[in-house]
Amino acid sequence: MFKRIFSVLFLVLAVTLCVSAQNTREELQKKEQDLQKELADLNKALNQTQNNKKLSLKQLAIIKSKINKREELVNSINRQVRQMDETIFENERDIYRLRKELDTLKIKYAKSIVFAYKNRSSYEYLNFLFSASSFNDALKRMTYLKSYRQNRETQVSTIIKSDQLLQEKIGTLSKNKKERLGTLQTQSEQLKVLQADKKEQDQVVAQLKGQEKEYGKQISDKEKQRQRVQQAFNAIIRREIDDAKKKEAARLKAQEDQKRSQPADATAKNAPPATRPRSLSNEPITGVTSTATERTYNPLESTPEGREMSVNFENNKGRLPWPVSTGVVTAHFGLEKIPGTKLTRKTDGIEISLPVGSTVRSVADGKVIFAGEVDGEQLLVVQHGKYFCGYNHLSSVAVAKDQEVKAGTVLGKSGTSIDGEGALLFMITNDKSVPLNPEPWLKPQK
Repeated sequence: MFKRIFSVLFLVLAVTLCVSAQNTREELQKKEQDLQKELADLNKALNQTQNNKKLSLKQLAIIKSKINKREELVNSINRQVRQMDETIFENERDIYRLRKELDTLKIKYAKSIVFAYKNRSSYEYLNFLFSASSFNDALKRMTYLKSYRQNRETQVSTIIKSDQLLQEKIGTLSKNKKERLGTLQTQSEQLKVLQADKKEQDQVVAQLKGQEKEYGKQISDKEKQRQRVQQAFNAIIRREIDDAKKKEAARLKAQEDQKRSQPADATAKNAPPATRPRSLSNEPITGVTSTATERTYNPLESTPEGREMSVNFENNKGRLPWPVSTGVVTAHFGLEKIPGTKLTRKTDGIEISLPVGSTVRSVADGKVIFAGEVDGEQLLVVQHGKYFCGYNHLSSVAVAKDQEVKAGTVLGKSGTSIDGEGALLFMITNDKSVPLNPEPWLKPQK
């Protein structure tokens, strides 16, 4: 009985491990497909930059991204190979166990056949029955003989099923080994391409060293532009905060005037509950759950709508859609060193390299508070409560100031950056005019 329960548990565990391994392998294969697609997009973007016949920092950024993605792909393939090795080991162990069990079953069946052959005479059966001490004993002996025959039939059936399972396992093992061989070949090919990518990066870095002075000027020009755009962005935020303060003050004054104009007894009865200034705006908002237990009061959140937009924006951190459906990040947030040179550059958001005229969409519900030209380029700013998203390097704008927008609303078309190549600069800033890294706010690219 115990042996049968153990066998059932072993079978359940083996099936569970097999399903789990299959799911993991499918996840790894899905990730490999996604990485292959990203690499194809990077190659396309690199070809577009190379068509300019002039070396650019974007080429280097794209090659770096290719190397990172290629290394990630190689690591994913390594995990697949390890997964296959584990599956092959488990299948080989199962085959060894099944062969031993099958040998044992065959030995037992052979012994029963030999015993049956030696006692095949009808006289032996009759003698066995008639030697019973009573009628009940004779019935028991008949039942025993019947069960003995059934047991031999069961043995045959078990041997056949075990042999079929063994052949299936052998076939699966052969398939696993072929898959592993194919995966190893893919891994070898990707390693060769990775080496080629690294050589290409070394060549670009060597060229950059020879043109460091030229690119230093380009970076200097972009830095001046960054500062001017950031100053304009901060001025827009300050203006919105000042307007919000004035509106809140006017609202409170109107409430106070209304209180003074009412009789004393009516004032206590009819005074609205929110007539006092709030040091904390942690009152519940219908249908909205805040990520924080306490929220510091902010003039931009003096209305339920403003707080709702802030909370929704925060709650969707890591899940916001990308402002464009295509493109490659060629300048990441913050200070970045140019490989092979002494040059550094700073970005207040992320610069996405993409074809000129690509559709740009809002990443969240909000309100357009600025749509105009800054430093010779089209800038669009959308407010989301106490957060602000900036879209720069636009070639055209499809919305107007004070327009309410939803996530996915078309804001305009992408244009070119200062270096003349297709790009979009996407920024996120808070009410303190502190630039935030957009990538942790956006959902992972697929």
